[in-house]
Amino acid sequence: MGHGSAVRCAPMSIAVVTGAGSGIGRSVARALAAAGWSVALAGRRLAPLEETAAALPSAEVLCVPTDVTSPEQVASLFEAVRDRFGRVDLLFNNAGTFAGGGVPVEELDPETWRAVVDVNLTGAFLCAQAAFRAMKDQSPQGGRIINNGSISAHVPRPHSIAYTATKHAMTGLTKSLSLDGRPYRIACGQLDIGNAATEMTARMQTGILQANGELAAEPVMDAADVAATLVHMAGLPLEANVQFATVMATTMPYIGRG
Repeated sequence: MGHGSAVRCAPMSIAVVTGAGSGIGRSVARALAAAGWSVALAGRRLAPLEETAAALPSAEVLCVPTDVTSPEQVASLFEAVRDRFGRVDLLFNNAGTFAGGGVPVEELDPETWRAVVDVNLTGAFLCAQAAFRAMKDQSPQGGRIINNGSISAHVPRPHSIAYTATKHAMTGLTKSLSLDGRPYRIACGQLDIGNAATEMTARMQTGILQANGELAAEPVMDAADVAATLVHMAGLPLEANVQFATVMATTMPYIGRG
């Protein structure tokens, strides 16, 4: 871990990571713990959260099963964090779903559309709202929210209209939070990730539909490299903010996609 991140992270800095039971969320939780953060792990099921926590033996960790689409459960998450740690310094808004991916637009059912919007957009809003409230009210005031935007916040994959629409909307969420947080020392940035090696992206290495209609394998990168970028963003003083960052497999078909 780079010295800059570790030095700037106070020993009692408190992070909340949603979608922490696997993939990028688990990698980010591990990296934050290594950088000296106390970490609250949120996700739908307790068992995967406990597996993540077991990989953070040197950190103070709290596991809170949470459905981010439920206002009541999100409120309970942040109440539990404040009860345990006293404050919230960082939210990594990471929970998401790719439900409906691979389905042509004319065949996507409304229930699946709503499910994706509920998790990826409404869930992100609910968590950001709760974190914003906590950061505004605590003393010292302020904190940082980092949203997982995805490459799909910029360009779509074929047959991904629900996911792509929510990730484009995440950019608006990030900008509004940045503006509204200024008076309260609340910084907000967005990390757009392309082809991190997780369970969700396993199919990219065997062949995934391209814009020209062909199937092609795509390169991936280690999720630890995503986590390192996140830790750098999180470790900055609140007077500085990485507004948007893109971290991706170097040779993935993003530049020139389509």
